[in-house]
Amino acid sequence: MMIKSRLYPALAAVLFAGACTPAFAAHEVTNAELLKLIKAQSAEINELKQRLAAVEGARGNTVATAAANPNAAPGTAAASASSPIAPATDETARRQAQVDNAIADTRESEMAVAMARGTGKAGGGSGARWGRGGEAGPMFRSDDGFFTFKPDGRLLFDISRTSGSGYETRNITGSQITSARLGGEGTIGALGYHIEADFADNEVALRQTYLTYTTQVFGNRTKFYLGNFLKDLGTEGSSESARVPFMLRNAATAVGQPVVSYFGMGGQMRMYGDGWHVSLSVNGNAPNSSTSGTNTDSTTYLTRAHWNPLKGADGFIHMGAWYYYEKISDGVTSINNTPAIAADYNDNLAVSASSIANPTQDHGKGFELGGVYRNFWMMNEYGKRTIDSSTADSVSRHGSSFAAGWMITGEAPGFSSTSGSWKAVKVTNPVTSGGWGAFELAGRVDHYDYADAPRGGKGKSYTLGVNWYLNDWSRLMMNWVHWNTANKVGSFQGPDAGNTVSMRAQVVF
Repeated sequence: MMIKSRLYPALAAVLFAGACTPAFAAHEVTNAELLKLIKAQSAEINELKQRLAAVEGARGNTVATAAANPNAAPGTAAASASSPIAPATDETARRQAQVDNAIADTRESEMAVAMARGTGKAGGGSGARWGRGGEAGPMFRSDDGFFTFKPDGRLLFDISRTSGSGYETRNITGSQITSARLGGEGTIGALGYHIEADFADNEVALRQTYLTYTTQVFGNRTKFYLGNFLKDLGTEGSSESARVPFMLRNAATAVGQPVVSYFGMGGQMRMYGDGWHVSLSVNGNAPNSSTSGTNTDSTTYLTRAHWNPLKGADGFIHMGAWYYYEKISDGVTSINNTPAIAADYNDNLAVSASSIANPTQDHGKGFELGGVYRNFWMMNEYGKRTIDSSTADSVSRHGSSFAAGWMITGEAPGFSSTSGSWKAVKVTNPVTSGGWGAFELAGRVDHYDYADAPRGGKGKSYTLGVNWYLNDWSRLMMNWVHWNTANKVGSFQGPDAGNTVSMRAQVVF
């Protein structure tokens, strides 16, 4: 019987190892395969129990025979059973405990396999989780959650057609890859990192490339950035271009942005509270700046804050403001930024701002007022930039925008009350799951005013947009823009008007 008692745990271990080996060796285990594995193991364990019961039944018969023949000769079965019955009972309990332990170990192994394949529900498990934060890529994490990594990127493909202009060179049609980004991000405890390279306009540039540290300051979640990051400049200037409701950022941030534009090398602090946030940053030039390495950087000091005076289950009111001061690099001999007015592809559609020679410094400010109510949103923004020159008077430029939108299918708009910027839309019925996706109808009016300069122009655009969110990470867009310009210099002087229709297909991962 000693040999048999050692056989059962060994047999259970062999069955357990043989059943689990395919699960660990497989490249990917599905729920159906896990269920099949569990059923197979249950059948093997039941067979083991039946064999154990048969052995115990045989021993019980032997004991009964010994009791019925007390005078049996030594060496016979009856004589061998003359020992007390209690040891047999203890042996049965010990074997049953071994079987129960084998079953428990098997179940724990199955849960570990499931969690390793991303199917476990317990928190803190290792493996990959897909589609977090409205991005299609996987998020990998260690067993304790201390290490995480996510490859990420995006692809924005645009087609545009302009007609109706009095200048034939403005009536053009074409397509382009507006943005193709590839990179990765992750965390090491409270430390984080992000790196992205952007392939656009036949150039390669580093975009979101920084280190972060997240902690608590005065009881509020605070994140510190070091590197090249997106500035906190208005609702759309602080948002990734793939998240704003329209194919172009609004006039308020496009006109009001500093020389170093939306990105810049430096440091930033963002603090988040209940219904508010505040940020402070100091930036130099972006890595792809034409003056980097030959002149002292332009240096920008920027702050922004937002507040939700009303916030409830149905929505919130958003109020915000920003301000910056910039010491302009000696390598910048003139400023003549002319942001696109209708389509990113058509470089001929712009309002002439008139060049400002020998700039020394500039400062800008902006205001935000809007909100979200259920599946509706509205946002008004204003931006002003004043440029000082060593050889001319100061010049101010103005940009304003009024926009509103309606999520037709009932989803909440993708505007964050936490950061005051645009994020991904959470689609209720994705196309990839057999649904219709989410539809959004949006409109915007933008004003561009450079008339404070002697030869500065004016412009206006009316945009009607339809967005079809196929799922959380992919979107089809259509923008119809009626625009007019009144330029005083350049190739397209005088009043002019026309229409531009643009379409975009995008995936964010």
